[in-house]
Amino acid sequence: MPIKKEIATGQPFSLAGSIGYQKGAVVSKTIVMKDAGTVTLFSFDKGEGLSEHTAPYDALVIILDGRAEVRISGKAHLLQAGDAIAMPADKPHALKAVERFKMMLVMVKA
Repeated sequence: MPIKKEIATGQPFSLAGSIGYQKGAVVSKTIVMKDAGTVTLFSFDKGEGLSEHTAPYDALVIILDGRAEVRISGKAHLLQAGDAIAMPADKPHALKAVERFKMMLVMVKA
């Protein structure tokens, strides 16, 4: 599948401005979906998160706004806007909003 329609190819756009916050919720918006991987934007209201889980693929998390705790194999990392962390395949990980935050998740399948 190509880049999603709301993102115009060949035109600059704001990553953080492409997704909004919703009170008490986690919002996601996939902007690229290919066989080799995906790029998804997320916004988390303060206190929201994703419970511990594993994924079969390596992933890169880039914090666009705010602050988050990213836990990988039980080790906590506090990240803020501009920070990134690579999450290895098949390792348990979880995310929690220390304050509301936005992130880009790049999942590499191939």
